Amino acid sequence: MMMKKRLVALCAVALAFLLAGCGGDGGKESSSGSGESSVQESTESAEGTEGAPEESLPEESAAPEESDSADSSEAREPEGAAEGWSQEMEDLKAAAVEAAEEGGYWPDMALEPDMLEMSFGISADMYEDYMAEMPMMSAHVDTLLIIRAKDDKVEAVREALEAYREAKVSDTMQYPMNLGKIQASRVETIGSYVMFVQLGGDTTQAEEEGEEAVVALCQERNDKVIEAVRAKLP
Repeated sequence: MMMKKRLVALCAVALAFLLAGCGGDGGKESSSGSGESSVQESTESAEGTEGAPEESLPEESAAPEESDSADSSEAREPEGAAEGWSQEMEDLKAAAVEAAEEGGYWPDMALEPDMLEMSFGISADMYEDYMAEMPMMSAHVDTLLIIRAKDDKVEAVREALEAYREAKVSDTMQYPMNLGKIQASRVETIGSYVMFVQLGGDTTQAEEEGEEAVVALCQERNDKVIEAVRAKLP
């Protein structure tokens, strides 16, 4: 009886080992099959994409064109900005240039509002319109300002220009070659228009006769410019 029990136990153990061995081989086969299938799928996928046309990337959207008209909320520059004077100021300048033709009109640099305030003390709240030009070369001093002042700022504009003129006349050491032109400069008020005229152009011949001759010549030319502008004003 004991012998039979041992045999049964040995058979059970052998059967267990046998089943374990079969299960291990099946797992390996399954794993191997899965690996081969994965490799095959990868290869087919690569073959399928080989030679396929590349997808074109979406073009960058074009930047919106800038509007020709400025936003209404943006601050507008005064009419006398350096890009160009108003039609009235262009006409007044043309009259001045024609009157100064004999000696030449030398100013060739337009003064923007900030330069007008910094150099002459005339801020944007003091005028309705203006034109202001002087030479780009610092060796020359020829200057023309025509300010259409606000009704309550005419005197303030005149005082600012007179102060500028007096400062230049006092600083004779800085402009020894142009002293005659500076001394001959004028501030003229015509209604609401205030002018600073410091012109003369070419004074070579007068210089041979002395400083007084230069002052007289520049005064004469300034007077012509002032009268020409006056004739154009309403």
